[in-house]
Amino acid sequence: MVFRKPPDGGWGWVIVVVSFFTQFLCYGSPLAVGVLYLEWLDAFGEGKGKTAWVGSLANGIGLLASPVCSICVSSFGARPVAIFSGFMVAGGLMMSSFAPNIYFLYISYGIVVGLGCGLLYTATVTITCHYFDKRRGLALGLISTGSSVGLFIYAALQRELIDLYGLDGCLLIVGALSLNILACGSLMRPLESSDSPPPEKTCVDKVPDQYFVYHEKEKTVEENISILEKSYVDEKCVNNMPDYKQDSILNKNVLSSINVNEKDTYKKKVVEQTNFCKQLAKRKWQLYLNYWEETVVLFKNKVFSALFVAILLFDIGGFPPSLLMEDVARSANINEDDYHMPLISIIGIMTAVGKLTLGILADFKWVNTLYLYVTTLLMTGVALFAIPFAKSYLTLAVLSGILGFLTGNWSIFPYVTTKTVGIEKLTHAYGILMFFAGLGNSLGPPIVGWFYDWTQEYDTAFYFSGFCVLLGGFLLLLAALPCWNACTNQSSKLPPNTYSYKVASSA
Repeated sequence: MVFRKPPDGGWGWVIVVVSFFTQFLCYGSPLAVGVLYLEWLDAFGEGKGKTAWVGSLANGIGLLASPVCSICVSSFGARPVAIFSGFMVAGGLMMSSFAPNIYFLYISYGIVVGLGCGLLYTATVTITCHYFDKRRGLALGLISTGSSVGLFIYAALQRELIDLYGLDGCLLIVGALSLNILACGSLMRPLESSDSPPPEKTCVDKVPDQYFVYHEKEKTVEENISILEKSYVDEKCVNNMPDYKQDSILNKNVLSSINVNEKDTYKKKVVEQTNFCKQLAKRKWQLYLNYWEETVVLFKNKVFSALFVAILLFDIGGFPPSLLMEDVARSANINEDDYHMPLISIIGIMTAVGKLTLGILADFKWVNTLYLYVTTLLMTGVALFAIPFAKSYLTLAVLSGILGFLTGNWSIFPYVTTKTVGIEKLTHAYGILMFFAGLGNSLGPPIVGWFYDWTQEYDTAFYFSGFCVLLGGFLLLLAALPCWNACTNQSSKLPPNTYSYKVASSA
């Protein structure tokens, strides 16, 4: 399949719109799971740590399975994967309405919905990158706000649906709404050239004919004629002999042809195919060795190693507020009449604002994206430390807005990764970082919930969360200090195709 040059417009804007609504529909409920979290606590009577696993799996499993999601989209295309994933998300949400216990929700909501969201995210980003080149940053920024807008709207929507139809009815309706992903996915037309060449041979087709054991070369006309003449002469000679001699000669000819010709050819071809398989296995093994060698080289970069620790600690400490903020307000005995807007909705809308604002700031040449990212981490840690002192809806709303805005630093994370390892190693490095980001998303809320189950208050839990984020921020700041550049310059040369982060602003 040969793709045309990205049109940077045209049908690409349709792709942007449907990708926006795809992320809106699939991520709306998982990101606003804090509203459902309160209902599950009351319905099943389990601990906060155990119940928090549902939302953390839904948001983390997609990142953990990102390599599998990429393989699926590369193998089958964005449109089939989007349609299939739409069924997964809708089916998982509807099955969750019939959950008899919390363990059923781990599968239906946590894994099925979470994996469907991961597949849809990969499909929307991939198809958008195919249609845009010069305007790719704008297009990706627009579709990424779909999840934030979904968080803003679904937080209020799910609360209203629970009041009207109960928890089960809410999940059924939200699952039915997710079926609109099928319509969005059907519009993700692949970008193919009209005069595409014949499809490329598969790996099996590319194997030379000589390596197939049972392949027989077609004979020419002259060879066929000579074979016919020889068979005629042999038949004539045999017919002039007695019957018992005819049988012995025929048997002898058959045995000799099998033992001499076919046996030698078979052995030769088996040897050739064995050698080919050995070379193929050796090549695959070399690819795996190269992958691990490149991974080791990445972790020799001090900034990348600190970035790996920072993203893990940030997701362990920074993600729980979006899941648990509603329960924090209820634990603080805040009157529901004081709620002018769900706290999760505030987080969602401010996350969208943060993504756009921080993304614009990162485009200025005088802004150092690494220091900008470190600043968001340190401010997030301070805001988390302030949550235990918030005893009113207004203070919690302000802190929710600040945390939401700072969580928008996801929009500049690819910039930081590119500056750290270079564009050639971006895919490899970003995949590693996203895996551990998913691990942090999965572990953060249950850890905070366990702290509450242990202490019967959220104060210690958010002190722990703030400490994790601050620790990651300070480690990243120390690794990026200018003194490390001097040390790096005096050390031995770096391996080929590796990059050292230049802390000075790229003016």
